[in-house]
Amino acid sequence: MLKKKAIFILSLGVMLGVFIGVCGTVFADKGNGTVPTEADALPYEDLRTFTEIFGRIKRDYVEPVSDKKLLEDAIRGMLSGLDPHSAYLVAEEYQELKEGTTGQFGGLGIEVTMENGFIKVVSPIDDTPAQKAGIKTGDLIIKLDDKPVKGMSLTDAVKLMRGEPNSKIVLTIVREGLEAPLKLTLARDIIKVKSVKSRLLEKGYGYVRISSFQSATGEGLRESLANLKKENGAPLRGLVLDLRNNPGGVLNAAVEVSDAFLKSGLIVYTEGRIENSEMRFNASADDLIDEAPMVVLINGGSASASEIVAGALQDQKRAVIMGEKSFGKGSVQTILPTSNGAAVKLTTARYFTPSGRSIQAEGIEPDIALARVKLENLDKGESLAIKEADLSGHLQNANAVASKAKKEAATDKENDKDKEKDKEKLDIEDYSLHEALNLLKGISIIKK
Repeated sequence: MLKKKAIFILSLGVMLGVFIGVCGTVFADKGNGTVPTEADALPYEDLRTFTEIFGRIKRDYVEPVSDKKLLEDAIRGMLSGLDPHSAYLVAEEYQELKEGTTGQFGGLGIEVTMENGFIKVVSPIDDTPAQKAGIKTGDLIIKLDDKPVKGMSLTDAVKLMRGEPNSKIVLTIVREGLEAPLKLTLARDIIKVKSVKSRLLEKGYGYVRISSFQSATGEGLRESLANLKKENGAPLRGLVLDLRNNPGGVLNAAVEVSDAFLKSGLIVYTEGRIENSEMRFNASADDLIDEAPMVVLINGGSASASEIVAGALQDQKRAVIMGEKSFGKGSVQTILPTSNGAAVKLTTARYFTPSGRSIQAEGIEPDIALARVKLENLDKGESLAIKEADLSGHLQNANAVASKAKKEAATDKENDKDKEKDKEKLDIEDYSLHEALNLLKGISIIKK
């Protein structure tokens, strides 16, 4: 018994020594050899409590638990208690994060965060299983297959959502406006995100969609704008930049996108406690669309880097921001690799728009607010109304037999009608985009 007690006390002493050694190194770096202040003093009593609880778990828990698991869980708890975006990433998770920023990874294609113990959807990524299944910004995931999410860490939940391509998972979702939970079955896939897509809406007016901010997004934007100019055969008269349901990504990519449309001035700046967390990014002297009018579309799924771009273009009076209030994530996370191949994702700064606005928990207010509406054609089913043509023995129309010339003219009119139908289709399928295009046309007329 005495021997066991001696071993137990020794183990506690080693644990306490490890923590004192680690904390002592941190404080020595911070103070450069100076005497620690009262704020930097080691919390000996709290560390003693920690080692006491560590020992009790090792001795009394119903099943054996490894030291590695206990310490990893303790680190995860420390970081998750700070904010929803700080986390401990083991080597495998760190690798997955790096893959995500380069544009290819496995899973469902969904950006999530924690809210009240549940997984909240920030936004589904374009052309992924999540987006195709109809998952929406603001959905709360309460079950993964048959496992309740409540009590899981965000990292554990993400790990469950990832898996082999074509393997299936059932998400139980609570959605505002629905009385009962919604069950959706998704097949996992290799997520290859092409972050920039573009097309001409009509002659003179371009459309660029950025679904996420990756390391290659800036280059992709430049290529897309060059292709739009080439296809148009002349400089663009206006551009719609679509950032709806864009969950963010790499800070430098957001700066590159903003810089593409600004000739000078501040884009974004960050402030934090440590010296290298304070940065300022300024625009270079070029505008890739020659100051043509811009409309930026945002909604509740536009977060982080999307809000940096929208905020910069709004403050610099470079674009009209249209849509819904954005998500409101105004913090910067730094990835800090550790000696064991893992990494710490730590919130180290807040970012601010050129005018000094903090987006954190506030979001970007659009210049022109648009309600989330869905337009659709009325059902053109069989009518019960009787018309003249339905009456027996009715007179024929005098112009029933048309000449060949009239038929050719009618064909031209049909082509014009097809173009009108294309515009009507845009109106119905994407009301916000239709309104953005109309606004661009109005600005173009005023400029003339």
